[in-house]
Amino acid sequence: MSVREGASSVELVEVRTFDVPLTTRFRGVTRRSGMLVQGAAGWGEWSPFPEYQRPEIDAWWRAAVEATVEGWPAPVRSQVPVNSIVPAVDAERAGAFALAGGCRTAKVKVAERGQELADDLARVEAVRDALGPSGQVRIDANGAWEVDEAVRALRELARFELEYVEQPCATVEELAELRVRLARAGIEVPVAADESIRRSGDPERVAALDAADVAVLKVQPLGGVRRCLELAERLGMPVVVSSALESSVGIAAGVALAAALPELPYACGLNTVALLAQDVVDEPLIAVDGAIEVRRVAPSGDDWRAADELDRWWHRRLSDVEEGIR
Repeated sequence: MSVREGASSVELVEVRTFDVPLTTRFRGVTRRSGMLVQGAAGWGEWSPFPEYQRPEIDAWWRAAVEATVEGWPAPVRSQVPVNSIVPAVDAERAGAFALAGGCRTAKVKVAERGQELADDLARVEAVRDALGPSGQVRIDANGAWEVDEAVRALRELARFELEYVEQPCATVEELAELRVRLARAGIEVPVAADESIRRSGDPERVAALDAADVAVLKVQPLGGVRRCLELAERLGMPVVVSSALESSVGIAAGVALAAALPELPYACGLNTVALLAQDVVDEPLIAVDGAIEVRRVAPSGDDWRAADELDRWWHRRLSDVEEGIR
């Protein structure tokens, strides 16, 4: 199969469409699907979420092309420390999620639609209790709070000694305002930017407005490992590499980025294959003793293959991208 990337044609050895369930609802998602593509350098994944449109999904395709045609930069470490993921579950289940894979850092989802701050407090407290005082707890609001809401919530949540709060508000301007408000109130919770970097169209505005302490980088949305490395250098702030809820084929790209960064001060958000009820490889890239091994993977078997209708939908979607980048 041959598709176009810019002015050149990309030769793909094989293209497969996957569709797998999640173990629990995560950010409103219950299934994950996408395309696995093989080129001369190996396998890559293209799995922009269904609601995403062009031109945003073009960057996701560039990341897949890089994986299959160019490969990735040489690693400077053989394994990558990762955090566990705690969905917006009840407090009784939160502790088990926090300890998955032997992780000593947990990222806890908060500000879930239909829940209250009391639910967040109970969940984060359970995670702190599970990890103990030496563990790291970070929270992710996915931009759900207004600035006033964020200040109120973080005033309460700060007692759990948070490593940082990820994307507490939706816009870069709100993040910048929140950091000032937190400092004035004496609330010592660093701010990490995720969506404000990968979906804003101007990731460097985060640094220009001094809107975050930490940058969260995701390979697919930002167009590949090398583009992320270049962006990290331009941003000039600590980086956390995170996933876009990919299969192990996609996670391998995130691991490659984390392995190539000169410095890696934080555990990475790459342990999300643990949220999938099924993976596309025999030996998934999941945490063991809190870290993921740096290695390439290839899909095996076919029980994860998408049904014909979904397969056709993904091929039409890829054709749209091909048309758009000619």
